[in-house]
Amino acid sequence: MADHQEASVTLPSEPASVSAARKYVAEVLTEWGLPGDSELADTIRLIVSELTTNAVQHTAGQSPSFTVDIELDRHEQVRIGVTDSDPRFPKRLPAAVQQDNGRGMVIIRWLAVECGGRLEVRSTAEGGKTVAIALPWTAPVDGLA
Repeated sequence: MADHQEASVTLPSEPASVSAARKYVAEVLTEWGLPGDSELADTIRLIVSELTTNAVQHTAGQSPSFTVDIELDRHEQVRIGVTDSDPRFPKRLPAAVQQDNGRGMVIIRWLAVECGGRLEVRSTAEGGKTVAIALPWTAPVDGLA
């Protein structure tokens, strides 16, 4: 397998796209050698769910679609970014005890850091934004443990 691989998918900003994005990312990473039952795979599925849910729920109609990009450097990291056309960066809302939402970015950041990675938010040249995570790649190389 190549040391560097990339994949992406663009989906409509609608609730059904959250599970489609999660499934797409899981399938791509499995093809690239990440065991589907690994802790990293579970973490990535949760992060992708949070990132894509944010892209669907919080773009206020500013983004009819979003794109999920996956980049793998086998010797370093896997990077997953969700890009939409809404220029507003995610807000960290006060986490009231009764609040049922608004903690997605806190969860994403915590999961990324817990895995030794990082969260990044940046503007795109087209005027939107990308919210991305980078995590150390821990999958076996060429089937070797």
